[in-house]
Amino acid sequence: MSRLRAVLVALAMVVAGGLVAIIPATAASAAACTAAWQASTVYWGGNQASRNGRNYQAKWWTQGEAPPGTTGVWQDLGPCDGGGGNPGNPGGGCNAPNWAAGTFYAAGTVVRYTNGQYYIAEHDNPGYDPIISTWYWEPYTCGGGGPTHPPPTGGFVVSEAQFNQMFPGRNSFYTYSGLVAALSAYPAFAKTGSTTVQRQEAAAFLANVHHETGGLVHIVEQNTANYPHYCDPNQPYGCPAGQAAYYGRGPIQLSWNFNYNAAGNALGLPLLTNPWLVQNDAAVAWKTGIWYWMTQNGPGTMTAHNAMVNGAGFGQTIRSINGSIECNGGNPGQVQSRVTRYQQFVGILGVPAGNNLYC
Repeated sequence: MSRLRAVLVALAMVVAGGLVAIIPATAASAAACTAAWQASTVYWGGNQASRNGRNYQAKWWTQGEAPPGTTGVWQDLGPCDGGGGNPGNPGGGCNAPNWAAGTFYAAGTVVRYTNGQYYIAEHDNPGYDPIISTWYWEPYTCGGGGPTHPPPTGGFVVSEAQFNQMFPGRNSFYTYSGLVAALSAYPAFAKTGSTTVQRQEAAAFLANVHHETGGLVHIVEQNTANYPHYCDPNQPYGCPAGQAAYYGRGPIQLSWNFNYNAAGNALGLPLLTNPWLVQNDAAVAWKTGIWYWMTQNGPGTMTAHNAMVNGAGFGQTIRSINGSIECNGGNPGQVQSRVTRYQQFVGILGVPAGNNLYC
C-alpha cells in the first residue's frame, strides 16, 4: 500500500470512529526587528527601521522624525520580536519574492521581476506589471538605496509617474504634458546646478503649487468676493478686461492686472486683455507659475528660483510667495504645511531637503 493511501485509510478510520484529530498549526513567528531607528540616519522611501518593538517603513525621504511620526512618512509594519535584522527587509539585500500577476501588493512591497530587477509598489495594486504600470511601481535598488528614479524622458527631472504620485487627486486641467510644454519658457528652471539641486527646485515649486491650489484641484480663486479687488486703476493700461477679471488663476494663482500685464509681456501672451487664457490653457497656466517663480521677488528679497539654486533654502521660496503673511511667525501652520509637502516631494524624487526650510 502506498504511503498516501495508508494515510487516507487511517484518516477514514479515525473519522468513522467518531474522532477527528485536529493538528494545531505552527504559530507564525513575529518578524524580526530591523535595525533600530536613529535620529541622525537618513531614511529613503522603502527603508525600514524598528522602534519600541515595532517595524516601520519610510514612504519617502525622512530624517529625525521618530516612528510612528506625525506627517504620515512612516508605515507601521506591525510588531517585531527584537531578533535584529529582518531577513525579509529588501533594504538589507533584496530577499524579495518574485512578482506574480494577479497577486495583491500593498504600497511599500518590493518584488523581483522576471527581468531580474527589483521594484517597489508606490501604490496598492492587484498585481499590475511593474514595467507597464509605472505609476504603481518604481525601480528599487538593493542595499537600502531606495527607489532609483531613473532620469525621466522629456528633459524634466520629475517623471509623469512621480507627478501623478504627488498629485493623485488633481484636476484633469493640470496636465503633465502642459507642465512639460511650459518648461521652454524658462530653460533654467529645474536645470540649474547639480541633479540634486534641480530636483530640490522642482520639488519646492511643486510643493508650493500644491499648497496654493489644494493639490492642483483649484484652477481659479474660490472666494469670488475678492474678484473686483484685483484691479489697480492707477496703472496706465487700466483693466481692459473688466474690473473683476484679474482674480487668481493657475498653479501660483496669478492675480492683479499688473501681474497679468507683466506676465503677458514676458511670455508674449495677451494676458491683460484675455486673462481667461490662464484658466483655459494648461501650458499657459503652468507658464505663469514658472514666470513668477523665475522672475518675481514678491514680498521677499530674491526669486524662488535663486533661493533654491543659491542655497538660501526652501524657506525663502515661501517668503517670495507670501512674505510676512506666513513668515516671521505670521502663520506657522501654513509654513509647516508647505515644508511638510516639500519634504514629501524631495523624498519621491530621492534627494535630501537641504537646510533653511523655514522662514
